Amino acid sequence: MKIDFNKIILVSITGSTEKDWQDKLSEINSDEITEIALFLEMFKKEQREKIYEALKKSNIKSIPLVHIRDDMTNDELKFLKKKFKTKYFTIHEINFQHNDILKWRGFYKQLCLEMNYDNFVSKKVKVKNIDGFCVDLAHFKASMERLNKDFDYVYKMKNPPANGKKYFDCNHLNGYNPETNKDVHTIYDLSSFDYLKTLPNFIFGKIIALETFNSIKEQLEFKKYLISLLTEKFK
Repeated sequence: MKIDFNKIILVSITGSTEKDWQDKLSEINSDEITEIALFLEMFKKEQREKIYEALKKSNIKSIPLVHIRDDMTNDELKFLKKKFKTKYFTIHEINFQHNDILKWRGFYKQLCLEMNYDNFVSKKVKVKNIDGFCVDLAHFKASMERLNKDFDYVYKMKNPPANGKKYFDCNHLNGYNPETNKDVHTIYDLSSFDYLKTLPNFIFGKIIALETFNSIKEQLEFKKYLISLLTEKFK
């Protein structure tokens, strides 16, 4: 079955300052984009409240994937799910270590784990207790090159268990630098995405959120390139 990557790949609101999200949201409204991903990891509560108010007045109808922050409340997740039909809330390994997930009860089936590539996986990390992985594709590439513990933890979930549960539902997509073997969040050259050709198909999910600090205009150019690259990869 042919995959429609135009629907799967989403541009995103990213950044850490008020100007970052305001500029991207302005572009989104100007371009009449109605579906995006949202990265809230770097925004404290005060900024998040401003973001929510601005989103309610925007063109945006759907935010399938939201990368959440450790201090976000259950009520914030409820708001995003109800207002923007959020399906995936992506988290870090540290959210298991610090027991942050306990306050997100009721959303375990929507939590997706983003792994690092630091060769450490805490015993508290239990992906089987949540929806599954949000594989950060550049993180996976870095851990695959290192053949480290992060790679092992993800790869051993390749084959679904007897109950048929699949662990790979969504992704973060940023660039990759082969010289440093690290992820890149500001893209200057489309070749930063070519590492995707080397990745196994099973880690690609139903939603792929661009995680770059670039403008929406640039993200839309990236999306064109990525649609072509991934369509060729999966044909």
